[in-house]
Amino acid sequence: MPSGPGVIAEELIAEIAATLPPAVGSFLLTCKQDTDEIIDQQRRLRVNTLQLCDRLQTGGHRDLRRALPGISLVQVIHVNGSEAVAEAVSVAPDVDGILLDSGNQSLPVKELGGTGRVHDWGLSRKIRDAVNVPVFLAGGLSADNVGSAIRQVEPFGVDVCSGVRTEGKLDEAKLRSFLESATAPN
Repeated sequence: MPSGPGVIAEELIAEIAATLPPAVGSFLLTCKQDTDEIIDQQRRLRVNTLQLCDRLQTGGHRDLRRALPGISLVQVIHVNGSEAVAEAVSVAPDVDGILLDSGNQSLPVKELGGTGRVHDWGLSRKIRDAVNVPVFLAGGLSADNVGSAIRQVEPFGVDVCSGVRTEGKLDEAKLRSFLESATAPN
């Protein structure tokens, strides 16, 4: 990943994935854009879910499906404007889920996650209403805003990174507070 904390070496990913029972989702966040490279990566690491953090440039989601039967695909959509709605609607039929984040793929060093920035949750809600696959919400979530985000977007789930870290390291107190806020009754 070109951005974000918590990068894990492929050797450790493979070691972790090998210890998990099949019913546990093992997500590989990949920034690769070539389907052949993604297929090779999955076969090396043996995860059961691919989270595609960038747009595919070579090949498509259907190529991944044919080559990797039984592997779930979650496409990340970076919500930078209304064009994200159309992008999500176009990929939804070919994936198992969509993750809405606040990255920026247009920068010289792409931001593909872990930015700590919130995006327009109104657009996220439009996407959630427009697609027929689970939608996960990410992007600047913290204990202070996750409850509001869940009420506004009503996602299938949330994804947090920077909102539970202090100086780049996982902070147990922030994680506990985040979970309490995310699960608090409305």
